[in-house]
Amino acid sequence: MAFQIDRTRIRGSAPEWRSDRERWQTEYGRRVRVCEALVLVATIGAAQLIRFGGIDDNDQMAAWSGDASIGYSIISVLLALSWFGFLVAGNAASPGALGTGLEEYRQLTSATLRLFGLIGIVSLLFRLDFARGYLAIALPFGLLGLLVNRMLWRRYAAAQRRSGRYRTAVLVLGGPDAAREMMTCFARDPAVGYSVVGVYSPYDKEFGGESELPDVPILVGAETTVLDAVRQTGSDLVAISATEHLGARGINDLVWQLAPLGVGVVVTPGVVDVADQRMAIRPIGNLPLLHIAKPQYGRSRSFGRAVFDLTFAVSALLLVSPVMLIAAVAIKIDSRGPVFYRSERIGLDGVPFRMIKFRSMFPDADQRRAALESDNEGAGPLFKIREDPRVTPIGRILRRYSLDELPQFINVIRREMSVVGPRPPLPGEVERYDGKVRRRLLVKPGVTGLWQVSGRSDLSWDESVRLDLSYVENWSMVQDLLIIAKTITAVTRSDGAY
Repeated sequence: MAFQIDRTRIRGSAPEWRSDRERWQTEYGRRVRVCEALVLVATIGAAQLIRFGGIDDNDQMAAWSGDASIGYSIISVLLALSWFGFLVAGNAASPGALGTGLEEYRQLTSATLRLFGLIGIVSLLFRLDFARGYLAIALPFGLLGLLVNRMLWRRYAAAQRRSGRYRTAVLVLGGPDAAREMMTCFARDPAVGYSVVGVYSPYDKEFGGESELPDVPILVGAETTVLDAVRQTGSDLVAISATEHLGARGINDLVWQLAPLGVGVVVTPGVVDVADQRMAIRPIGNLPLLHIAKPQYGRSRSFGRAVFDLTFAVSALLLVSPVMLIAAVAIKIDSRGPVFYRSERIGLDGVPFRMIKFRSMFPDADQRRAALESDNEGAGPLFKIREDPRVTPIGRILRRYSLDELPQFINVIRREMSVVGPRPPLPGEVERYDGKVRRRLLVKPGVTGLWQVSGRSDLSWDESVRLDLSYVENWSMVQDLLIIAKTITAVTRSDGAY
């Protein structure tokens, strides 16, 4: 494969698509930073106003041993400038950090804590007498304002990307299989704005031809170069999956050759559904190695997790008890039969248990299932019908807002389920599991989970399995808290509930 390029051509004419991308990145970054400066000025100004009652601080000084002192108006200006400087120095305001989710928030928090940690150390060493109330207001509210500002701008960028703007065009260097996998991953998170615009095969033939990816051109190494492919497709980023063909030196050369075009390079490690807390890049000699920690399902059985489940379940039952009482009365009035429905499910390590739900179907629903098999809309072994005639009028309301699942917190108290976990499967479903899918049984099923916040009944069987296995392998307490927060939104929208 030819990697040599004519650098005079690159310097002489910058591609039009490059200027467009740089323009929106520069504009977006400038807006974010201006808003951050305003947040810092407003927060620090408010801290001074609340603590000292105004900006006239002749009687309010930060003093150290001796007669020297400095007014808090000057301190406020220095604090705002230092804070913004720490954000810039910590790359929290760099184009690469903007819009990167948890990493973006982590960099903001890290830069802020470093600044206030330094203030604490300097105060101790030089015996500076800072007003604690002033800092106690500025730190938490300033950090909260910065995080909210980034969250709002991320939502703006996501909306722009969904409408076709603020996007990153990706050229995949590899085969169509790698391109298809990337396209699937990018489609799961359209807010990131990545879209595959072409495939460059460094080999001497096309893998299956253009019919494999009808909407994406496939360019062959024997006919063109990577740089020509970048120009033809208007790519902003080259994603390398054919690392065995390029080798270490080939990738380094490609990075240097694409730099004048303003095109970035990423190398795909060939793994999916591995959380970032399980991955770490550790260089051995001059060779960077991606280390992947073992699956985390064992941690989900910890004592701390059990305490959290019990505490949350008891609190939730106390909080929603009036709603549950109203639901129970409505079920009795709506149709004959018991208030609760107990369904046999398979729990941790394949042990069966009786899952408790509010009854949302007529009492003879199980006997009528065989007659409805031809109408099944469920994915894989799941049985689902969007307009199921066995569901009662009240049951449709309960299902729409997942109120029928509230009694499952009783199962959590009985240690048969967790608050968050894979969807509790029926025995018939488990009988059809293969070895890979049976990994879902390594943790307790949950009242909610990734399946609940990602589409619920609208998910395909493969996607449902992928989400559950990803949860099992990457479990963390932080992820559980995020899923619980997202569940409230998902239930309110009632997407995919029937």
